[in-house]
Amino acid sequence: MTKIFIDGSAGTTGLRIYERLEKRKDIELITLPEEMRKDTEARAYALNESDISFLCLPDSAAVEAVGLINNGNTAIIDTSTAHRTAEGWAYGFPELKAYREKIRNSKRIANPGCHASGFTALVAPLVENGIINSDARLTAFSLTGYSGGGKKMIAQYEEEGRDSLLNAPRQYGLSQSHKHLPEMMKVCSLSNAPVFCPVVDPFYSGMEVTVMLFKSDLNAGVGDIKGAYKQLYTGEVVKYVENSDENGFLSAGRLSGKDSMEISVFGNEDRILLVSRFDNLGKGASGAAIQNMNILLGIDEKTGLEL
Repeated sequence: MTKIFIDGSAGTTGLRIYERLEKRKDIELITLPEEMRKDTEARAYALNESDISFLCLPDSAAVEAVGLINNGNTAIIDTSTAHRTAEGWAYGFPELKAYREKIRNSKRIANPGCHASGFTALVAPLVENGIINSDARLTAFSLTGYSGGGKKMIAQYEEEGRDSLLNAPRQYGLSQSHKHLPEMMKVCSLSNAPVFCPVVDPFYSGMEVTVMLFKSDLNAGVGDIKGAYKQLYTGEVVKYVENSDENGFLSAGRLSGKDSMEISVFGNEDRILLVSRFDNLGKGASGAAIQNMNILLGIDEKTGLEL
């Protein structure tokens, strides 16, 4: 039986991973009493006793946790930003070319960021196939549920008599220095950071990432974009979907509670919209982490996922 430890199980992502894994018969969860949850010695023991540990921690704490491991057997799946562009770490988006084998053979896996997952799913295949150039100057916006902000933001949005400004969508990342940009550039082999506009919305979970392109940005046609997605996204977790709108609308909450992702193309031959829809807590966080764990264990990667 595989021994699993979740360092940071009280956070939003960690709690969702725990709730899913506690139902599985092939997993033994290592847990710490509440009063020892932040005790370094207790955490070090649990990390080294585990076969796989999930790090659901702030960046600095994730780096510390890796440093506490003194054996060559414990595999790490880090959901923080700390190691997503680090050498020696496999990037945990198995649907992209070559990543699945790296995940399968690695002891260090960096779970992708939620916004980054949607962006890279759209852009990486186009750069890979030469449909857009690696020096393209791209623009993207992303709608996300407030649960992506963690416990503090969830409390703000669910507080009785909350600030009225929280009743409308709020754009952030205004300085164009969002923490997901480095991985978006690296995974997509981009030489320029995109103009990126994330928006937090007054619903719990769901995500919709859109990349806008002009025909002049392309080295091919819209049909080639669709063809690249159809060829790559043939599984049940990430799939290309034609005509996925709801009577001319696109809800960011379509896949709330699910671990899957839908890829679609809209617009016309001159102005194109690339859209990925998923759950920021599913394929954007805990669902992706469990999928990566399944790949690492050599079992059906869909095990325990809500699709």
